[in-house]
Amino acid sequence: MMHYNQLGRSQLLVSAISCGCMSLGDDITVNTRLIHRALEKGINFFDTADLYARGLNEEMLGKIFHDRREDVIIATKVGNQWRSDGSGWDWNPRKEYILRAAEESLRRLRTDYIDLYQLHGGTIEDPIDEAIEAFELLQRQGKIRYYGISSIRPNVIRAWVNRSRIVSVMMQYSLLDRRPEETCLSMLKNAGIGVLIRGALARGLLINKPAVPYLDYSEGEVAKMAAAVGSHSGNERSAGQTALGFVIVNSAVSTVVSGVRTLAQLEDVADVMNVPELREDEVRELREALPVNVYKDHR
Repeated sequence: MMHYNQLGRSQLLVSAISCGCMSLGDDITVNTRLIHRALEKGINFFDTADLYARGLNEEMLGKIFHDRREDVIIATKVGNQWRSDGSGWDWNPRKEYILRAAEESLRRLRTDYIDLYQLHGGTIEDPIDEAIEAFELLQRQGKIRYYGISSIRPNVIRAWVNRSRIVSVMMQYSLLDRRPEETCLSMLKNAGIGVLIRGALARGLLINKPAVPYLDYSEGEVAKMAAAVGSHSGNERSAGQTALGFVIVNSAVSTVVSGVRTLAQLEDVADVMNVPELREDEVRELREALPVNVYKDHR
């Protein structure tokens, strides 16, 4: 049975497993079936961004959710501005752009409000106070309910924690990326800010992809961790559920945002709530499989 957590100090109750919509393909019929099944499994939080498929991802969700808006919590992101010639995008955290981009996201999503509007990245050199002004204005206007950021940079996260009213931070965290454990997870928990986790399966390297170097881990070390995950999996719990379970048991984590493309993938991630939770000794053994990594930059 799905569990729900309060997202930081917001009034949002988000499912412990949520849907990362970037992974969805282009077939709206397939995606409608996937998302309706996700709702049946108790998933209520869906994360997208204006960047994904150049806005088409938001448009598709707008069509799928048009008659179920009250059943879902929609999160989207802003900050990556497409160039007029379509050759790529540039980082733009300016107030004027955020306000304009919000209107476009609302239009594509076919909604009057966005539940969680997130800055899609950021650097310490950004005009952070200006960006905060934009989010605060959108909140006062009722166009967004809450705002947060998506970042793996400790110095950026710290700045937003100290200067804004963010309710959440999205960051990468897995058995192959335990960098948030050093300071970020405890800092956010103490500040009452929710944590949205992405990359919990480390691009599939923890479950079924051939080992390759990942972050500062060698191919051999990645294979060793995948083997450790496998050793704690079996008939009662899949490898994916073991990897997800390691992240979920961290008390700072509000939800794990998991990308799915097939019904089988969806069933596996959603059912992590129905399999035996990792025991303390299992968590310890997984932790001890490799030396913990830490952030080297943007500290």
